[in-house]
Amino acid sequence: MIKLETESPAETYNLGRRIAKGIRAGDVLAFKGELGSGKTTLIQGIIEGLGVGERVQSPSFVLVRTYQADFEIKHVDLYRLDPQGADGLHLEEIYNEDGVMLVEWADHAGWLPGTLSRVEMAFVPDDPLHRRITVNGPIQKRLA
Repeated sequence: MIKLETESPAETYNLGRRIAKGIRAGDVLAFKGELGSGKTTLIQGIIEGLGVGERVQSPSFVLVRTYQADFEIKHVDLYRLDPQGADGLHLEEIYNEDGVMLVEWADHAGWLPGTLSRVEMAFVPDDPLHRRITVNGPIQKRLA
């Protein structure tokens, strides 16, 4: 497990760019954290760090957005779904073992495919911009 901290949205974004350097095809990153904890900001940094030049938007209303870099990137947001609804998305069919899947609100899914790493984001009390970020799984070794 790696524990990281950021003190601003810009630092969270840049941490995403750093995490991108450790991502490999087949990876699935499962993001967990309260609303507003910075999951989308971190993912935007990851996607840019993977080489996507277009603006990265949250897929809250469309549920899945696909980007192309050296490999396919699926950005999934399960916020609006309960576990049964998330299972109805058939993530195992969306998953591409030659690509990457980044899943916000991953705790809404009963199961996730691929080489799974977990990213948990938390607020630091009394500091509205400060975040604690824990990375656990295969990607942590690549970030060291």
